[in-house]
Amino acid sequence: LVVESGGGLVQAGGSLRLSCAASGSIVSVNAATWYRQAPGKQRELVAAITSADATSYAASAKGRFTISKDNAKKTVYLQMNSLRPEDTAVYLCNVDALDLLTMGWHNYWGRGTQVTVAS
Repeated sequence: LVVESGGGLVQAGGSLRLSCAASGSIVSVNAATWYRQAPGKQRELVAAITSADATSYAASAKGRFTISKDNAKKTVYLQMNSLRPEDTAVYLCNVDALDLLTMGWHNYWGRGTQVTVAS
């Protein structure tokens, strides 16, 4: 199970910190990616982090967003600063994680958290 949290309504220029927590039979998170989807638009990649903590960002997020993960907490974060109205979207996380029940690596999606940036 993967659950996002931390979304909400914020004024332009404000900040939010999103969390993506793995639980249940997931024992380890390897790599993770944050995506977002605005109404009427395609899902787009926002930021990604590898098992070695190498990070990459969409051009729109670079310099404003920071992805990180806490392996002990099985949680991935997205710190978003200098938010703009165009950042308004549902933010979803996708993780590659080790499942104790199957002892195999699987890909999981959360259901998303809404971020709304008011101008």
